[in-house]
Amino acid sequence: MKKFFTFALMAVATLTAQAQDIQLHYDFGKHLYETEEGGRQPVTVTIEQFKADQWGSWYYFVDFDLDKGRNMAAYTEISREFNLGKNSPFAAHVEFDGGLNEESGSFQQAALVGGAWNGHNADFSTTYSVQLMYKQFFKSYGYTRNYASVQLTGVWSTTFAQKKCTFSGFIDFWRGEIADKGKLVILTEPQFWFNATPHLSVGTEVEISNNFVWNPVNDKSFFVNPTLALKWNF
Repeated sequence: MKKFFTFALMAVATLTAQAQDIQLHYDFGKHLYETEEGGRQPVTVTIEQFKADQWGSWYYFVDFDLDKGRNMAAYTEISREFNLGKNSPFAAHVEFDGGLNEESGSFQQAALVGGAWNGHNADFSTTYSVQLMYKQFFKSYGYTRNYASVQLTGVWSTTFAQKKCTFSGFIDFWRGEIADKGKLVILTEPQFWFNATPHLSVGTEVEISNNFVWNPVNDKSFFVNPTLALKWNF
């Protein structure tokens, strides 16, 4: 789990100016890739919130990775957007990514700043965003170091079938460093939800990545990690 689905929340927040949900995911990754991802945590709890105001919006999420009743890691992304003009689709975007984990003590922290182009259809049942940002990584533990990067992000959400189904997700592209070599990192996490009630949804998330999963065992860099999930919308 990494992301935020900002615009899925924005669709709800159009009338309320805020939206919040909690998700419970069972991750099948460690069963699919026992050699490369045998230590992957099987359960993730995600809390996320979006709130709009007169200047723009706040968004954050926190992932808690659980294994055998223990919290193994906590990862967060928090962002702020400032509208660039009334009714303008453009916004300034600032963001912080980071957190703590048991293995290294920390995820590598990063700060991002750039612009966003946001849009939606007439009733907000479909929303989308494209963000282009400068990304600064910081030395956060042993073998990490400071370096500059660029990130391109796309975010989407569409609700259909009389609001019973939602397809949402994001895709990120950025320059990462693996073994001191620059690599293009690709990460996408599409989600599909069946909205059983206005509050309860049942669905799945599929993490698809290349050069994202830390794999010291072999040369495999492409992974597909699906989950089975529940979501409660407050």
